[in-house]
Amino acid sequence: MRDVDHPARRQFAGLAYFPVGAGWVVDARFEAYDPPKRIPIMDILGEERHMSAPGALVFQKDGHLWRLDAIEEEPGAEELFIMFADRTSARETYGAGRFLYVPRPVNGRVPVDFNKAYNPPCAFNDFATCPLPPPQNRLELRVEAGELTYRRPGA
Repeated sequence: MRDVDHPARRQFAGLAYFPVGAGWVVDARFEAYDPPKRIPIMDILGEERHMSAPGALVFQKDGHLWRLDAIEEEPGAEELFIMFADRTSARETYGAGRFLYVPRPVNGRVPVDFNKAYNPPCAFNDFATCPLPPPQNRLELRVEAGELTYRRPGA
């Protein structure tokens, strides 16, 4: 249903972001899975589906190596989809995690720009059903980049 007069739409206060920082653009090594993995992805309703992960993005930040499984939403898609949660989740950023698209690897490398991380639709709408980051994509790292939690007016 669409309600152009709904108070949530009329009172939309805009989006807020961490300051853009060059330090949150990382050069990741792409570790291909051969064959691609089928990984279980839960949604906020507890339903599970399996998605294709052609590989993982491995990058260094704050002296540690981190990895994120990348999802190929459709065969041959130009971009890979990342669902992740981090130490800002449920604090400064949406509790269920954030999304990010990255280009396909070139010569085994992928630029990952966390400044482009964004909230899933369920951050704004109680009727959206969003996938959750898989356990291996829950980082013990504060990703202080990208979109912050949406604050509804009066909340």
